[in-house]
Amino acid sequence: MTETVQTPPKPGHKGARIHLPGDGAMWVMVLGDLIIFASYFVIFMVHRAMAPAEFLAAQQHLNLDIGAFNTLVLLTSSWFVARSVLAARGGDIAAALRLTYFGGACGVVFIVIKAVEWWSKVAQGHTMGSGEFFMFYYMLTGVHLFHVSLGLLILGITVRELRNPRKRRMSMVESSAVYWHMVDLLWVVIFGLLYVMR
Repeated sequence: MTETVQTPPKPGHKGARIHLPGDGAMWVMVLGDLIIFASYFVIFMVHRAMAPAEFLAAQQHLNLDIGAFNTLVLLTSSWFVARSVLAARGGDIAAALRLTYFGGACGVVFIVIKAVEWWSKVAQGHTMGSGEFFMFYYMLTGVHLFHVSLGLLILGITVRELRNPRKRRMSMVESSAVYWHMVDLLWVVIFGLLYVMR
């Protein structure tokens, strides 16, 4: 069944209510993921505090420019996905599709860059067995990469729905955006912890 996009009442209007974008189940999933990743981050910080010199020395082998560029790629993808939601709400399905494709393409670029970075680190001898820092590096970026891949699948489902007027649901478009923004937020924290923090 096609969902029609209705303009919400203006704030202060008698019929105004807060609209939580997406589906409630997606928010439960996102909050659960955030709690799990927060636990990973705390564990990383504890281990880093116990061996700061070791972590700092290993961190020097990461390329800050590559990490920053990948962050920019993922933030750009988030912008495309956010604009896609606005386009879908406005009834411009062609623009929503185009912007979703752009967001997904940035996600693919992110994966390619991360794969090249992993390959270069392994070629240099920096593997999971190279110490605690690289164990955390591969674990955090690997779990995040899984989430990026899942996010691309969800964006793909959104594209399929947008292309079929009988299955078009605004809640699906919003839910995919909620998940994608979570993926981007997690990367910003991972980038800060692994690449930037000294």
